[in-house]
Amino acid sequence: MASKGIKDRVAIVGMGCTSFGEHWNKSADDLLVEAAYEAYKSAGVDPNDVDAYWLGTVGNLSGLTLSGPLKIPYKPVTRVENFCATGSEALRQACYAVASGAYDMVMAIGVEKLKDSGYSGLVISDPPNDGTLGSMTAPASFSLLAPAYFKKYGLDSDKGKDVLSRIAWKNHRNGAKNTKAQFQKEVPLEVIKNSPKVADPLGIMDCSGVSDGSAAAIVVRAEDAHKYCKNPIYIKALSFVAGPGEGHLSPDYDFTTFPEVVASAKDAYAQAGVTDPREQISMAEVHDCFTPTELVLYEDLGFSKRGTAWQDVLEGFFDLEGKLPVNPDGGLKSFGHPIGASGLRMMYEMWLQLRGEAGPRQINEPKLGLTHNLGGAPGRCVSFVSVVGRNLG
Repeated sequence: MASKGIKDRVAIVGMGCTSFGEHWNKSADDLLVEAAYEAYKSAGVDPNDVDAYWLGTVGNLSGLTLSGPLKIPYKPVTRVENFCATGSEALRQACYAVASGAYDMVMAIGVEKLKDSGYSGLVISDPPNDGTLGSMTAPASFSLLAPAYFKKYGLDSDKGKDVLSRIAWKNHRNGAKNTKAQFQKEVPLEVIKNSPKVADPLGIMDCSGVSDGSAAAIVVRAEDAHKYCKNPIYIKALSFVAGPGEGHLSPDYDFTTFPEVVASAKDAYAQAGVTDPREQISMAEVHDCFTPTELVLYEDLGFSKRGTAWQDVLEGFFDLEGKLPVNPDGGLKSFGHPIGASGLRMMYEMWLQLRGEAGPRQINEPKLGLTHNLGGAPGRCVSFVSVVGRNLG
């Protein structure tokens, strides 16, 4: 049974986002304050107007991580974590809290200070397990998607590498138009294709950035939205699923799909009333932790038919000027990936695009936007999909 959803019952009326990158001169406290106060200003509200907070972070513990720097006067702060979908999980829970009537105004906020940790990616280790999970690094585990996809759909290694390189090229090209991105420079295709190997066939340029950053959203009931801004964005769908984690044990799992993404997309589209995502979605922010991940996601999200996404990539279908721009802000690849903030950073791009405020990367007349996060590894992950729009109905 699919979730019933809360279509058009809540709206985002303010957002804030720091630049992502190597913030050696800023603490997590500094980043939280910067994102939160940009969101307050965006909505035209006082901090005291916010009834409750949901904080997404992997590298910090408890609501004190937020209540301390913001000097929150004895209000609920819920700290959540769900792998790389942590920021999206904070937003989902905040939205449902408002929809339930428990609160009038809430904030979802995410933060991470990864550069200071000395680690790349998730800064936590796996809990004790039965020994069947293995110990592959994230690049190694996601690299398995590429040869599996190439073999299934008849691409030789050179053609496949061309496809992956063009995905990275697109995202860096978009990020070059984004003053808050970690990497604001276009990178030639040949440089990407020949970058040093990390986990064959993935090179350095096939991997997302590790960064510090924070992003925040202020959520209210839809009927109250215009009290705070002229052009709010409305939540059409929020879907989150956790898979059974059996892919690494199943002989049927072939590494060319994320069943969790398929399930969450199906649920989100049902909530939002989307029947043809390729035609109805105006733009998307997807979890491009590695270039083959983005390739597979095109098909799992219904943007391309099975076995055809690679052709759409080469034809520019997902480019900023294409029919369905994906990662117009540069994605994880160029904007960076401070885990607790990434899902909210994706929503920040929807906020800008749907309000016509995205500057040189503005998409013409967008109506519906999609964000997608996944966390974990192929065959064993969680997935989040949201659909948002600028109009009710």
